[in-house]
Amino acid sequence: MDYETIRFSLRDGIATATLNRPERKNALNAQMRAELTHAIRSLSGEARVLVLTGKGDAFCAGQDLGDGANAGAMDLERVLRDEYAPMLRAMGDCSVPIVAAVNGAAAGAGANLALSCDVVIAAEGAVFLQAFTRIGLIPDAGGSYWLPRQVGFARAMGAALFAEPITARQAADWGMIWEAVPDDRFADHWQARVRALAAGPTEAYRGVKRTLRASWDNDFEQQIALEAEVQGACGQTRDFKEGALAFAEKRPPAFEGR
Repeated sequence: MDYETIRFSLRDGIATATLNRPERKNALNAQMRAELTHAIRSLSGEARVLVLTGKGDAFCAGQDLGDGANAGAMDLERVLRDEYAPMLRAMGDCSVPIVAAVNGAAAGAGANLALSCDVVIAAEGAVFLQAFTRIGLIPDAGGSYWLPRQVGFARAMGAALFAEPITARQAADWGMIWEAVPDDRFADHWQARVRALAAGPTEAYRGVKRTLRASWDNDFEQQIALEAEVQGACGQTRDFKEGALAFAEKRPPAFEGR
């Protein structure tokens, strides 16, 4: 499918969705949300990892407040329920790891779009901004869920109330993101990370996503039962057999994936 607000490519098992509204700092409008949702749900079996990044000097400026004839009268409940929620669910349900390569500022819903990914790698020049209270709103697009789980209640509350920029290095130190990388090494670094995931055991990655995401809602007994179920399935894959053999033979494994 041809998209207008994102660029999508699939090569060597790596699917890349690039937010492509640089003149608007890649702000999210209704069309972009629909196209992202479609792209994620339509991933073919060839995809072993998905990268989400932005074109230009920003990752995503958040909700496009000019989207619609009268932004001040926007039905935010409907937009969140009917447009954001399907996109976020598609990300959570996606069977392959999703890596956010945050190339620049990630603000509002754009910050929380990144935090909804499985791994966030950011350029050190990037910032994360929960900008919502600056316009009389609360963190949305999953922010009220992810922030306290990633950085703890006190930091989540401060980030939401004060709406101050959080540098990529600070975000990494807080545990909000996986890592911050010097700007001049950013592209090479995240691409190497993604290639490593694309060459990995995809069924194990699917199991990692399923079990870790379920852990928020499970009690201990439920979680260890889920671990047993998922581990049992992983243990039947050729990748497990290859991994065990490679370990015994002291060589790198050659995983087949799905």
